Amino acid sequence: MAEELLRFNAVLRFVVFLAFLSFSSGAALSSDTDIPTNAQYFNTKTRYQDLNTYLRENILAINISAVKAPAPTCTPVHFTIIARHGTRFPTAENIKKIGAFDDLVKTEANGDLSYLPELKAWKMWYKEDMAGRLTETGREDHIHLAQRMVETFPTLLTKENLQGGRVKFITSSVSRCINSTLSFQLGLKEWFHLEGEEFPYTVNDTLMRYFASCERFVETILNNPEAVIQATLFKNGPEMETVQRKVADLLQIPYDKFTADLAETGFYLCAYEWTIRGLNSPWCRLYDRADADVVDYASDLGLYYKRGYGHKIDSMASCVLFNDLFNRLEKAANEFRAGQPVSEVVTVEIGHAETLLPLVTLLGLFKDKTPLTADNYASQLNRAFNGGHIVPYIGNLLAVLYDCPDGFRLQLRVNERPVEVPGLNEFSPLFKDVKEQYHQILGCNQEAICKMSK
Repeated sequence: MAEELLRFNAVLRFVVFLAFLSFSSGAALSSDTDIPTNAQYFNTKTRYQDLNTYLRENILAINISAVKAPAPTCTPVHFTIIARHGTRFPTAENIKKIGAFDDLVKTEANGDLSYLPELKAWKMWYKEDMAGRLTETGREDHIHLAQRMVETFPTLLTKENLQGGRVKFITSSVSRCINSTLSFQLGLKEWFHLEGEEFPYTVNDTLMRYFASCERFVETILNNPEAVIQATLFKNGPEMETVQRKVADLLQIPYDKFTADLAETGFYLCAYEWTIRGLNSPWCRLYDRADADVVDYASDLGLYYKRGYGHKIDSMASCVLFNDLFNRLEKAANEFRAGQPVSEVVTVEIGHAETLLPLVTLLGLFKDKTPLTADNYASQLNRAFNGGHIVPYIGNLLAVLYDCPDGFRLQLRVNERPVEVPGLNEFSPLFKDVKEQYHQILGCNQEAICKMSK
């Protein structure tokens, strides 16, 4: 395992080094190292520290005012963290789109745009064999997340509990998740000076990739274009057309050659260059705040109808993960109540945005009063359901069980920020009240939910 991680790190450092060489060997893209003005609108491609901006100054900082226990007399008993993998390279499909966008700019763009020479000098460095893999930045994302968890829960995430097998690691089978898990472990090893030790992890796609095996979800949502018709309508609607034509005008590319898809691709190329390479590239200058709002909403509509509140099956498909979470909490509570050592004080689960978002939705978090649709964009600018706020890179849900004088209390945190439990309007309600609030979901049957009627 250690050798695998070392090889992985070496390859990533070499790839990033080559990327910077290709950047510096041509015309420089930009000497501006400032943060892109649209950095908080990159949706699922958002850097974690552009959501929690205090981390820009100190990546190990803890927001003390936001992470307090329910009361000074409460003691943490257990926490489970369900996290998305770290920063990754674009998917194979998006790498092809970036290549097509770059080719179009090189061959068709004209005019006197001041930074056009820089755009044309940019070298396409994303390769097919990188597709979807964890980046060096993504490795660091999880190293730092692990170390912040130690700082936040110093009595649970301890050297003794780690070595004693009371910290469990579960991951998706996808390489970027496995490598994120290894990176999280590396963060703990560095913190506790355990570099020579190895810790087991379990690959469990039943939990971390439940969406891939839920037949009803796959057939009625993923394989059904009508399920995301609102996203399609918006993508072909007036707001996206405005962005499309504005960028086409800047580049002086004919409208019939510059599609809405390409307009999105250019925006997210800006995002990739920032999140992976730390560059505020000239691609970012093609898009202003109004453009970012539109493209961000287009992405949110896709998430809403595929992974969120758009269809009941989107969230119910996470039933198996929901039950697993509450079973872990219940087991920890029972062991503590019986005066026994808690056998699993920390559970670390690494998956995907598609793992986390349906679960957050099933919990009723970030729900808007009015559903997101293609025709209510203007009224949804301050929406609660926002991919960049919920599932940026290493986006996470924390469930923390506390022993308090009046009983066990549960605190939910999303991206290290406490959130109120819907229906209870408390940040740290009694655990028994939380179970009552979700009693209609607890014990849900994954097979019955996912099986298609014949």
